[in-house]
Amino acid sequence: MSNIGLIIEERAADIGNFMVGRLLPFRKKRAVGPFVFIDHMGPADLKDYQNLDVPPHPHIGLSTLTFLFEGAIMHRDSIGTEIEITPGAVNWMTAGKGVVHSERTPESLRTSDKRLHGLQIWVALPKELEQSEPSFAHIEASQIPQWEQDNISMKLIAGEAFGRKSPVPVHSPLYFIEIKNTKETQVNIGDHLFGESALYILEGAIKSEGNTYGEKQILVAKDSKLCQFEMTENTTIYIFGGEPFPEERFIYWNFVNSDKAIIEKAKQDWQEQKFPKVPNETDFVPLPQF
Repeated sequence: MSNIGLIIEERAADIGNFMVGRLLPFRKKRAVGPFVFIDHMGPADLKDYQNLDVPPHPHIGLSTLTFLFEGAIMHRDSIGTEIEITPGAVNWMTAGKGVVHSERTPESLRTSDKRLHGLQIWVALPKELEQSEPSFAHIEASQIPQWEQDNISMKLIAGEAFGRKSPVPVHSPLYFIEIKNTKETQVNIGDHLFGESALYILEGAIKSEGNTYGEKQILVAKDSKLCQFEMTENTTIYIFGGEPFPEERFIYWNFVNSDKAIIEKAKQDWQEQKFPKVPNETDFVPLPQF
């Protein structure tokens, strides 16, 4: 019997002046473990007059994980953080009761041709931390655990697995793993996973039980302990998951919470501009009406 319980295709979504590939949430699968949202950004080739400009916008009840393959983004937030994220590093922002941030092309790249490619991920917070104080952590690429194993290259971007622990300060049991290869390889890592698990194919393909799956697909496992497959040559995949929460998580725009009343309060507060401000930024993204 196949261990693949669901196949999710990447879907186009408009986030303003930028198109992304929406992976989660999906109508048949709202979350995988604590992961509630994944966008695949690009790859986008931007001209010297084109830039990423996402004005200040709010979040509650989650942590954001930004991971770039190419390009750079300048992150500014209401905590006072101002930092440029580059490929391989991790920006981990925990919104808690509320944070506001902007994402823009850095000044050094705004008048030149550039390329942007990466993942934007939301991880829901445990119920007891949904109203915590916001925080921010930046982990350099050199700090991410990486190793070679059975003809594959691995990175533990966040969480714990394979007896290793990423320095990204996560708030619940989870894992976010990169696996790359150059030649056809059999992979069997089920013994190292737990909870719910899914696999995203960035490039290349994998084979499982006589079927081949290609780029821009998420494969959701029925049982993470049975995670085994074959990677074709020059393939890059991301395996993510962890322990699901006992309570349902509700999502409205950038707000995630187990309590709908808290989301309604956040919507009102944003409309009345009661959230904290991002220093030196005056514009903002209006609350959408769905």
